[in-house]
Amino acid sequence: MALILNIDTAVDVASLCLAKDGKDLSVAKNESQKDHASWLHIGIKEIFEKNNLELGSVDAIAVTGGPGSYTGLRIGMASAKGICFALNKPLISLNTLLVMANAAKDESADLLCPMIDARRMEVFTAIYTKELEIVKDPAAITLNENSFAEYLSSNSICFFGNGSNKLQAIEKSSQAFFSHIKTDASSMISLSEKSFVEKKFADLAYAEPLYLKEFYTPAKRPFTK
Repeated sequence: MALILNIDTAVDVASLCLAKDGKDLSVAKNESQKDHASWLHIGIKEIFEKNNLELGSVDAIAVTGGPGSYTGLRIGMASAKGICFALNKPLISLNTLLVMANAAKDESADLLCPMIDARRMEVFTAIYTKELEIVKDPAAITLNENSFAEYLSSNSICFFGNGSNKLQAIEKSSQAFFSHIKTDASSMISLSEKSFVEKKFADLAYAEPLYLKEFYTPAKRPFTK
């Protein structure tokens, strides 16, 4: 059993959860996405002070490794790796969509489909059973009215996450259900604890975010001859 700091900066709301032996001690959140970088280390310091613990007492650092916000993923991964290097602690990298599905296991639908907004009609998504087995691999897809027809023909599916409203506007199947499930770093607890027990650690030297698609920016490139 372990003391694990869980870090999630992959989505709009950044969050931290300090967990011991699979149970949360404290959760901290920052809802201003543009301030994730400046808030994260302050939040870590405060959450350990609140529990009268030293950062060095942690057994592992867990982070949502993607998909999600490009900037958020870099912030979370860089911070987690930095702490692990400094303290010689193992790193646990969890798929963001799996973490979201873990938060939705009590939903009554047959399958779980977390969605993260990826601009325009695109989303990062995957489909899981309620036992968190993968039915459809994580991918970046462009939504249309037939995107999930194959799965909805024989299963009810719970769609959720900040990208699901795009599908809700076009999906007509009676087998499709939409939920406003909230996910934060506390949804990582059972997954990171399991990874720690099974020693499923990321390679500190090579761990990097899972982006699923290339970075795009509308910013103009500087003029060059």
